[in-house]
Amino acid sequence: MIVSTGVTELMRTKPLLALASSLLALATVTACGGGGDTTIDDALGNNQAPARNGGTDGSGGSDGDGTAGVAFELPKAGSMARAAEIVGTYTDCADLSTDPDDDDFFPGDETYDAQWGVTERGACGRGTRIFMFTDLQTFQAAYKADLDEDRKESPNKGHRGKFLLGQDFAVLPAQKAAIRAAIQPGGLMILNCHPDFAPPSGYRKDPALVEGCVLTNYFED
Repeated sequence: MIVSTGVTELMRTKPLLALASSLLALATVTACGGGGDTTIDDALGNNQAPARNGGTDGSGGSDGDGTAGVAFELPKAGSMARAAEIVGTYTDCADLSTDPDDDDFFPGDETYDAQWGVTERGACGRGTRIFMFTDLQTFQAAYKADLDEDRKESPNKGHRGKFLLGQDFAVLPAQKAAIRAAIQPGGLMILNCHPDFAPPSGYRKDPALVEGCVLTNYFED
């Protein structure tokens, strides 16, 4: 006759009891923490992703009201050649030139080099320019400082924004169609530092790395 000692059953029961206790604790945190608004992500401490493209990970709300939105990440080029390839998906950039004496270069663009952290400038033809820079925050801060100075004489200057931004490059397209194509999901974002900028609901308005500036996909024609 085989006599059961209960050891096997006890060994099986303990893990089940531990699992049940863990699930009960997690359900309690989810349902009761923070007035019923705490989520599992909150409980695990990963409800805010690392910043990659601006002041936040882009999930601050598509209309800037703090409602959870779809996170995004700005494209990173790493080189002028790659930046031209990215721009080429929005507009023609086959005839890239980095010669400052080229007719496609704009007079005055050289002023961006030192203060703005620009390391290389390129022209795609038809007026589209590319600026490679070393630091996203430095570039944003320089643009805001320049805009604040201009607004002393022209208060509405910069209301539509100016540069299209990637993580390490900026673009100034000459054609509106290129701007609209570039700010589609997964593309570039417009840097806007005007204090009165307020896009219609449904468009992004995510904090940039510089206070007073935002990244948006709203293009005011």
